[in-house]
Amino acid sequence: MALSKVNFNSMNVTPAASKAIKFNSSNNGLETGDLGGSLVLLSTQTASSSATIDFTSSIDSTYKEYIFKCIEMHPATDGAELTFQVDTGTNTSYNQTITSTFFRAYHQESGSDAAIAYQTPYDLAQSTSFQTISRDSGNDNDQCCSGTLHLFDPSNSTFVKHFIAAFNTTTQDNQQHNSYAAGYVNTTTALTRVRFKFHSGNIDAGTIKMYGVS
Repeated sequence: MALSKVNFNSMNVTPAASKAIKFNSSNNGLETGDLGGSLVLLSTQTASSSATIDFTSSIDSTYKEYIFKCIEMHPATDGAELTFQVDTGTNTSYNQTITSTFFRAYHQESGSDAAIAYQTPYDLAQSTSFQTISRDSGNDNDQCCSGTLHLFDPSNSTFVKHFIAAFNTTTQDNQQHNSYAAGYVNTTTALTRVRFKFHSGNIDAGTIKMYGVS
């Protein structure tokens, strides 16, 4: 294909915020669109003595990756584990089959203790339980957990659905935990719902933002 000169001085394309100028799908003109890999905010939910935080819409084939940013999740119960599960269609059982791995690194606030370890009690093997993504969060004012959950291609009808979670937690023992969980949801049915909850007690406070990755 021969290259043509482009007269940028004659263009009348004004990009909006967080947009880029790019060639259109026919490659015969320019248009504005999302930057590759940019985050599109789809939903924000804030807890206030809430049993769960549920995302029940906007999870579809629009995006190949969804990111859930959990900000200052504060449990009502001391030493609580933040967990998640998913479901399909209009189902609300949140009992899909998960296989996963979980490990953490921690450091005592006093500097007296530190370790990194695989955490067998928190991984799942073809289980319908909720997956732990942060453990032992304290409920003092200076204790909570924050992190991200990545869910990949939830609408895919051929493959299982993979996820990765990374969290930082200040525990009830004033340890700093870096926790990592990864695994897959063993279904080829499209996932449409995600639920977050602490394994014990309510979510006293916290915000979760759901993004699509364009």
